[in-house]
Amino acid sequence: MSFDFDATVVGAGAVGLACGRALSKRGLTVLVLEKEAMIGQGVSSRNSEVIHAGLYYPTGSLKAKFCVQGRRLLYDFLDSRKVDYKKCGKLVVATEEAEIPRIEAILEQGRINDVEGLELISGSEAMKLEPQLNVAAAIKSPESGVFDSHGYMLALEGEIEAGGGAVVTSAPFLGAEPVQGGGFKVRVGGEGATEVTSRLLVTASGLSAQKVAAAIEGYPADDIPIGHYGKGIYFRLSGPAPFERLIYPPPIPGALGTHYRKDLGGQGVFGPDLVYVETEDYSVDPNKAQEFADYIRRFWPGVRAEALAADYAGIRPKLHGAGQPQPDFQLHGASAHGIEGLMALFGIESPGLTSSMAIGEAVAKELLADS
Repeated sequence: MSFDFDATVVGAGAVGLACGRALSKRGLTVLVLEKEAMIGQGVSSRNSEVIHAGLYYPTGSLKAKFCVQGRRLLYDFLDSRKVDYKKCGKLVVATEEAEIPRIEAILEQGRINDVEGLELISGSEAMKLEPQLNVAAAIKSPESGVFDSHGYMLALEGEIEAGGGAVVTSAPFLGAEPVQGGGFKVRVGGEGATEVTSRLLVTASGLSAQKVAAAIEGYPADDIPIGHYGKGIYFRLSGPAPFERLIYPPPIPGALGTHYRKDLGGQGVFGPDLVYVETEDYSVDPNKAQEFADYIRRFWPGVRAEALAADYAGIRPKLHGAGQPQPDFQLHGASAHGIEGLMALFGIESPGLTSSMAIGEAVAKELLADS
């Protein structure tokens, strides 16, 4: 049977585009469908734009593997495509003596995860690097950075199109039906509503992952994990940025906690916090500035609540609720759901952006293993 496309990817965020690029560079014609009017308008555009080194994630987890691999691939890709980034480094700080064992455990996990260049430094050494810090000790991570995530996604889109593929926006995925003998009929909505055929199908749809999987005929309901919305807000600092490096306190349950970055424009940004919500609510309550300031003061005593301006919010596609253990990325192939040629991705939250190229490579290798 001939197909309109070799592969169709649902979702034009960083992970979907990276999957499309990985398939395209293997010679496949790729269609990427995006329900929004532009690429990268969901989870991928509402994050910290941080390149994570890979310190925190459990030994042998996909998060640990893909973060380290993805970060190395990402820096190489950004260099080769002239996408803006800054490898500014990160300090994971213990703000009091009681927190030092926590960051020592993070240091050990980072080394197990094969993160390069990690070093435990004293509070005085950390303050020589960042004089405004309140710090008892810190992990110095030279591989961490910040980057232009939208420029990155545009570069991925360009590679897909250069390979003969297409990234189509305002084109919501309505459903898919496996075809006898292999492949899929894919229903596409929007003004140009149509049906296309595709040999392979990848769902990388972030917050819509569960809904998209349920719209594939024959997808077993018991293979669709329950999803949760983890909202985080950000505040932007008026005035000079206090630190050159990323500053992270020890993680909170379910997230890395409210941290600091100096963005590529030179401004200081703090966030995100974590609140579980039921809907995609992207409002930011300016009255939370004092709460943010109280938290930030632990590592930056000089913060003033009146210097924090409400900025933006993001929602992470979590697979756990409040108080529950944080699970790994989930990449469900035929061994999980029984549908050949389909890869469904769930729970791709942080460090999903850093991991995106490694996730794309893993998806392409598994889908093409039997080709």
